[in-house]
Amino acid sequence: MTTTTIYPIPGYPTVYLTTDNVPMTIRPMVPEDQHALLDFFRSIPPEDRFYLKDDVTDPTIIARWAQSLDYSRVLPLLALLDGAIVGDGTLHRRRAETRQHSGEVRVVVHPAYRNRGVGGVGRALLYQLIHTAGDKGLKRLLFEVVAETEPAASDTAQGLDCVPVTLLPAHVHDVCGHPHDLLIMERRLLDPTWSADGEVEDYMPVF
Repeated sequence: MTTTTIYPIPGYPTVYLTTDNVPMTIRPMVPEDQHALLDFFRSIPPEDRFYLKDDVTDPTIIARWAQSLDYSRVLPLLALLDGAIVGDGTLHRRRAETRQHSGEVRVVVHPAYRNRGVGGVGRALLYQLIHTAGDKGLKRLLFEVVAETEPAASDTAQGLDCVPVTLLPAHVHDVCGHPHDLLIMERRLLDPTWSADGEVEDYMPVF
């Protein structure tokens, strides 16, 4: 049974030019994206999927996501080139009343489109997630990075004024069982009309 809560979001779809000057569309996921999203996640190397919170190669999990979309709780954004999904980003809002001012963002990019810098898929998705969070009135966002294996992700986040706030040593294990540090970054949003190119509050990171 479909129980989606989806609605038009101002500013979407939006179009970016990639580093190669190819138009890339970013828009919220809709139920009809179910099969294309499964194909996308199956194109991600196993060692990268291992860090994700769900088995995204399981059709039942993707079907559940597609059939229970609720933009007010989790907003999934898809990056598309020539109609194919090349990136997935999500904005997760906290349910607890004491944490409703904060959220979490997650980004997954197809290996062929990583490390593209300013015109990259990951940067475009993260920018849009931050911008949308500001529009929704959130005050801060958290972004997790596996420190030793995702340097490009942390560089991209810092380029958008995300600041390292804590490092959890040996907090995650890779597919071979080797421990890795988990870097937690934060982006503070000043007010609901903030632009992702705007200033952030001055504050000192934990380390």
